Amino acid sequence: MKFILYAVIALASFSSFAQETINAMFYNLLNFPESTPAGRSIILRNILTDFEPDLFMVCELRNEGGADDILNTSLNYNTANFARTDFVANQSGTPGLQQLLFYREDKFLLESSEILLTPIRDINKYVLKLNTLDQASDPILIYIYVAHLKSSQGSSNENLRLQMVNEFTADLENLDANSFVLFAGDFNVYESAEPAYQEIIDESNAIIMVDPINTPGNWHNNDTYQDIHTQSTRLGSGPYGGASGGLDDRFDFITISENVLTNPKLKYIPQSYKAYGNNANCYNLSISNETCVGQYNQTLRNQLYSMSDHLPVVMKMETNKEFILQNQDVSFIENIIINNTLVTDNLLFKLKNSSFDKISIHLFNVLGQKIKTVTSYNNEMTEINTSDLKSGFYYLMSDELNGVQKILKI
Repeated sequence: MKFILYAVIALASFSSFAQETINAMFYNLLNFPESTPAGRSIILRNILTDFEPDLFMVCELRNEGGADDILNTSLNYNTANFARTDFVANQSGTPGLQQLLFYREDKFLLESSEILLTPIRDINKYVLKLNTLDQASDPILIYIYVAHLKSSQGSSNENLRLQMVNEFTADLENLDANSFVLFAGDFNVYESAEPAYQEIIDESNAIIMVDPINTPGNWHNNDTYQDIHTQSTRLGSGPYGGASGGLDDRFDFITISENVLTNPKLKYIPQSYKAYGNNANCYNLSISNETCVGQYNQTLRNQLYSMSDHLPVVMKMETNKEFILQNQDVSFIENIIINNTLVTDNLLFKLKNSSFDKISIHLFNVLGQKIKTVTSYNNEMTEINTSDLKSGFYYLMSDELNGVQKILKI
């Protein structure tokens, strides 16, 4: 007998289901793993632990060894939740830097991967399916494109960036018009008027793409936009290399298809898009400067300084679908941790960091009949025998924790 556990945020109602959250991050890793300092996979681990991305999109990855180092050392150092796509050397000219996608394989299933050729570097296309309970009847696909557009100012470089973006927008014509799309990367654009950026958000494209923060302007060397600048994290290029000059450019982006703004199956969470580590007071300074105080602490900003000359960009999405999560501790709400979301004859959970030393947990059926009651002690595992339950929905409730906490489906 198997039970599928549903998380809910309802405090007093059976009908209020929680939204599952998806954390997305794009990061230019600066010639990884070859650039200094040594041990950047550990530095990256600390950065990722702070945000906990479910989708981790990168560029400036040098080789497959670097991809494995990120997977094993930065992401899976105490878990086995993450997988990566295949590393394929750049096909658009001389092999060199490449893009890649890492993803939570308990939340996503990789459907396909593809390379779009451009005049400079590949654009990597990945199709993920949400690992949801009803994926057979209602599959949710996300088309993810990761790019590193041509760098530097000048009309010739702007034209090359446009040519690269044209390959992306042309490929959109191959997708269903209602597809969910992410286009992320180091776009190297200096202002919103630049042709490459305008092509991305052109409303005549087969699928309309939008910039989640919708902040047009001349971003380059303009303190009006200091809260969204992503390069450079370093005032000087020594000793680690990369770009210098401090934070004064918005090069790094995650753009989304317009439907992600409104569709509950995959929806952008407003105000979640950030230049990660940027406290909006570091214009033309190193990200590690001690005067750049704010939401992002000094320890994190020091790590970002050491890791790359770019800041990551992050955003969050939500879905009204239920993920199938298994073989791991999963915290659905602040006070209760479930041992497994797929369980057999016994449900194991733990009350964590509660203001109560112990609470009573009740199991109700959909008729409102109390089936079982157990006592759960703070920070101790509690077990409920579920082998004798009939098929249907059941509710874990606690008066001390204000009502419904979990829903079980048999």
